Amino acid sequence: MVVKNLTNDNSLFSHFLAEIRDEETQKDSMRFRRNLERVGEMFAYEISKVLKYTQTDIQTPLGIARENVLKDKILLATILRAGLPMHQGLLNYFDKAENAFISAFRKYDKDGSFDIKLEYISSPSPENKIVIISDPMLATGASMVYACRALIQKGIPKHIHIVTAIASKEGVEFVNKNLGGVNFNIWAGAIDEELTVKSYIVPGLGDAGDLAYGGKE
Repeated sequence: MVVKNLTNDNSLFSHFLAEIRDEETQKDSMRFRRNLERVGEMFAYEISKVLKYTQTDIQTPLGIARENVLKDKILLATILRAGLPMHQGLLNYFDKAENAFISAFRKYDKDGSFDIKLEYISSPSPENKIVIISDPMLATGASMVYACRALIQKGIPKHIHIVTAIASKEGVEFVNKNLGGVNFNIWAGAIDEELTVKSYIVPGLGDAGDLAYGGKE
């Protein structure tokens, strides 16, 4: 496993992530969604640097240009509903990619503990493809592990790139321990140290799904 933290280097990514975290900026749900989409686009660009390309002759109006074009087949996946804006950002760049959608959620008990339930998956076969799976928050890491395992049951991908705006250190460690035998990298906007007893990342940003699309019962 390789973990790439994009805020280790200064760029506009850090600026957008700061706005995503800011409780005042979060009051504008459209801005929040757009910023998640923007960081998705930036993740797509960074991931594109490690993919495989092939040389192709392109006919221009004045001659032949030899260009490198993407060779890998891409499958974009996301965990509903919070992952949708980042997924759109990735799709803006990997516009020929296939798409997968996974419904996973926390089912809470009366004592506040919870289990992860995977309710639904809609996906083409990931066999021998590059899977890029996004979720804005990687808290415990359990939802991501369930989602990746569900995809793998449909076919073995060539490689999995896990994309998250903010991860917890504990979540990164959990994914590393529980996706054994799978070729994967984690691309994070930031890795926060603290995870509360209720499994919220601190400082984190709050509930990304609610901030993007409104509250839920």
